[in-house]
Amino acid sequence: MQSFISETLDTILKTTKSFENVVFVLPSQRAGVFVKQIFKNKISAGFLPRIVNIGDFVEEVSELKKVDSVQLLFHFYTIYKEIEEDPDTFDVFSSWAFTVIQDFNEIDQHLINTREIFVYLRDVHRLKKWSVKGEFTETELIKDHFSFMEKLNKFYDAFYKFLLERKIGYQGVLYREATKKVDTFISNNQDKKYFFIGFNALNSAEEFLFQQFLSNGNSEVFWDIEKTFYKSNHQAGSFLRKYKSKWKYYEKNSIETIKEYFDEPKNIQVIGASKNITQIKYAGEILSKLPDYNNTALVLADESLLPITLNSLPKNVDSVNITMGYPLKDIPTTSLIFSVFQLFISQEKLQKKETNLFYHKDLVRFIKDVSIYRLLQIDDTQNLADVISLAIVKENNTFTSQEKINSFLVDLGGEVKEVIRAVFNPFSDISEFLSRILNLINALKDKVNDLEKEYLFRFYTAFTQLQNLHSEFNYVQDLKTLHQFFRQLIQSESLSFQGEPLQGLQLMGVLETRVLDFENVIITSVNEGVLPASSQQNTFIPFDVKIAFGLPTYKEKDALFSYHFFRLLQRAKNIYILYNTEHDVFGSGERSRFVTQLEMMRDDITEKIISPKVVTSPKKLKEIQKDKNVLERLRELAKKGISPSALTNYLYNPIAFYKQKILKINEFENVEETIAANTMGTVVHDTLEELYKPFIDSFLSVADVTQMQKKSKDLVQNYFSKHFKNGDISTGKNRLVFEVANRFVENFLAKEKELLKDENNQLKIIATEQNLAAEIAIEGIDFPIKIHGQVDRIDELNGVTRIIDYKTGMVSSTNLKVVDFDEIRELKYHKAIQVMLYAYLYTQNTNFDFSKSIEAGIISFKNLKSGFLKMNFSSNYRAPDNQVTQEKLDEFMNEIKEVLKELYNSEASFVEPADLPY
Repeated sequence: MQSFISETLDTILKTTKSFENVVFVLPSQRAGVFVKQIFKNKISAGFLPRIVNIGDFVEEVSELKKVDSVQLLFHFYTIYKEIEEDPDTFDVFSSWAFTVIQDFNEIDQHLINTREIFVYLRDVHRLKKWSVKGEFTETELIKDHFSFMEKLNKFYDAFYKFLLERKIGYQGVLYREATKKVDTFISNNQDKKYFFIGFNALNSAEEFLFQQFLSNGNSEVFWDIEKTFYKSNHQAGSFLRKYKSKWKYYEKNSIETIKEYFDEPKNIQVIGASKNITQIKYAGEILSKLPDYNNTALVLADESLLPITLNSLPKNVDSVNITMGYPLKDIPTTSLIFSVFQLFISQEKLQKKETNLFYHKDLVRFIKDVSIYRLLQIDDTQNLADVISLAIVKENNTFTSQEKINSFLVDLGGEVKEVIRAVFNPFSDISEFLSRILNLINALKDKVNDLEKEYLFRFYTAFTQLQNLHSEFNYVQDLKTLHQFFRQLIQSESLSFQGEPLQGLQLMGVLETRVLDFENVIITSVNEGVLPASSQQNTFIPFDVKIAFGLPTYKEKDALFSYHFFRLLQRAKNIYILYNTEHDVFGSGERSRFVTQLEMMRDDITEKIISPKVVTSPKKLKEIQKDKNVLERLRELAKKGISPSALTNYLYNPIAFYKQKILKINEFENVEETIAANTMGTVVHDTLEELYKPFIDSFLSVADVTQMQKKSKDLVQNYFSKHFKNGDISTGKNRLVFEVANRFVENFLAKEKELLKDENNQLKIIATEQNLAAEIAIEGIDFPIKIHGQVDRIDELNGVTRIIDYKTGMVSSTNLKVVDFDEIRELKYHKAIQVMLYAYLYTQNTNFDFSKSIEAGIISFKNLKSGFLKMNFSSNYRAPDNQVTQEKLDEFMNEIKEVLKELYNSEASFVEPADLPY
């Protein structure tokens, strides 16, 4: 394959023998590297020409220095404040100023008469508010907008003058000034010859510059265009057709660099893939089948997919050259910086600034960041990050003070300790805050690998620049503004890669492909809205105004990307075009119009739709065999005692029982910010126990319950303080939960009072929160199994003993209706199992006389209107059977013994149920 660069150099070498005073001007820095390499292979000795990209060339002609967008923003705010009587704050200003500078840049690049366009814009907006009847009413927002549009010309003139005085500027300023100085530049460089290579879409300033150099007679322009596009009405050739018809130079001179490669045989595959990840993975598969990558390009139309792509390259890609930058927002260090910001943003939001308290999630996020975690390592067995996070959970601290944090850092080394401590100092001013971040980055650099050092260095330079700008301008006054500005900065900034540009796979964006040619080309995300990009443009200049003044619109951008896309295919032999078929993501699932155009021009295209390989395999349920250790632990459990809830846990999921009771794995503890359901349940239980304890073995009266009602709220508050450590129940959800718990107790006591108001009812309290246990002998098991449980309440109502279990959740009578004990294992009967076991334990402990009546059931605080929900053994809803008899208990216990037999059977494994509901 003869590349465009190679062909161009061959043409130049026919007429030019000495390159000492020759300058090659190229569209990009990357193209220069390839030109230099190919040029070295074509000459045996002599000087290389000077190779410069268009940006640097224009900077040289203009005699100005290009400054970055952050500096420009600060300079622009200086001008804005001088003109505006009531200026926006810097954070509000920065939200629109980038767009204004972008518009200024475009106006300057296309050499628009600024007075004319701004007067035109002003008049357009004046017409909008004009009305024959004078009925137009202006809101403050509309008034501000019109005022802003009126002042755009003032902003531009003052800013332009300001930049020229300092000999700096944005790209548009450099272009406009270059056009003014180009004649002087040419006359000062008459001994030099200029070659402009590989350009296509030029702005008006570039057109002017090129024509000036061409008219001088000592310059040449080498276009890279295909006859197919140039001779037809194709979008890709629109720019060159315009130059041919309008440039004076081409009235007498022809364009000689038009080639014919596009119609040659090619292997072109158009591949639809579901979602971005499938595209990238398939691109990796294509790469894995190629013998080498020295003439291969992987082009990402959507550059945000770079992180995924780097993780999807096949193992045989041993060298890769990346042109685009790695977005700063995806770098791990970004999350560390944000975690520092978040410490103080939450502090202000949650009104803890005065007391300098830190929200537990922000604190843990900071100390558990990988970089900070390394700094907090005390020895091989202990890390302060773990110590702090465990202490927070144990004490249930939603907020932690700086003093408390400092007490943990005592064991840390000198300098590191001071740097970490400084992070938690009260926020004083922006300069000091930037210093503490820079000190933190400095402390981290010795504990990280080479790649992480690159990350840290990029942020160190960014924050140093911010600190210098802050010292000079002092525009950022609070942390919120700095945070917002930092967020804007990392959205647009990237980390540059270093590598050997001439070796291995070339990984690039569409614009980086300019001038370069490859045999194998893989292009991803060739979707409408990506390639070409969406027609939406971020600008203050309306579409019709752009048309009127000859500014580029989305149509020109479409033509530009059309050129890049089709130029990339001209000399390639193997072309793989991938697009996303899904409609639920950016790209809308519609393939690019460029693909449709390509299919109309060629009939040798292969099309296919691919989807991720899904390997189905039967779901294997977890199964754990009972070995010697498990059986030993089960024996210990039999001696210690199995509770009714543990037994129902086994019936629900044997694997969960195994983890909890055999392996003794507890649930992960976390800070309880919002009162958990089990905490509320414990509070209600403890409150009722405290209220009823003085009346054990006594008959209750209405007066007794009245006394309880007076104490209940204080008791609820007291038990919340005990079980909800350091928690705040005065506001928010916690206040609601507290009120619910209090209402549960109040409603329960009111129900109790209502019962006792009937003089026929005699209620005797027998026990509260009573611990009961009994040993069960099971045939085939050579040791007894102990069952134990705590019954919430045992009382006697009108001679009937009642075994009562409190539930703060919702329970209905259907949960306690058991007709056939063979079905007791079903989930809906698990509450019935607990209640019946309590009844069994009570009758065993008291040698209960079954000639007397006994009932067992539940009082549900969410279903208090139903009162005491009793066990019901009858299928006839009109004639319930609530009596717990000896026979029913025996029948029930036979089923429980079968469950225990299974649990203690060494041959029966713990098996996960196939139909776990949740």
